[in-house]
Amino acid sequence: MKSENRLISQNKKAYHEYFIEETFQAGISLSGTEVKSMRAGRCNLKESFIKIDGGSAFIEGMHVSPYSHGNIHNLDPVRRRRLLLNRREINRLRAAVSQEGYTIVPLKIYFNRCYVKLDIALAKGKKIYDKREAIAKKTQDRNIQREFAQRT
Repeated sequence: MKSENRLISQNKKAYHEYFIEETFQAGISLSGTEVKSMRAGRCNLKESFIKIDGGSAFIEGMHVSPYSHGNIHNLDPVRRRRLLLNRREINRLRAAVSQEGYTIVPLKIYFNRCYVKLDIALAKGKKIYDKREAIAKKTQDRNIQREFAQRT
C-alpha cells in the first residue's frame, strides 16, 4: 500500500534558527474536531516548542484553529498536546536536552495515511554569525543557479 504524506504545516524558521542534529517522528494525541481542522490545513507551528514533563513529551504553543462546525466539542486552540513517543526516545531526548545549548523543536506536521504525525528535531541554536554564513551561502547558490540557467 502506498504511504501518502500530506503536509499540514511546516516550521521553516527552525532551519534558520537551529542546527538540526537528529529527527524523530512522533504521533500526537488530538481530539476529533482538531483532526478535522487539520484536514482543512488550519494549524500553525511557528511559536510552538517541545517540553518533556515526567515520563511524557508535550507540544506547547501549537495553534490549531477551532473547527467551524465543532460547537461545544472545540477545545482551547493552544492547549498542551501529548506526543506519542517510545520510552527510549523520550529518555534519549531528555538526556540530550540536559546538555548546554540543545533543545527540541517541531519541524513539520503532516498526515501519514490517516494518522497525524509530527517531525521533531534535536537541535542546537545557531549564533548570529552562523545565520549570516547560511544566508550568504544560500545567496551564492542562487546566483550560481541563475548564471547556469542563463547560459543554457
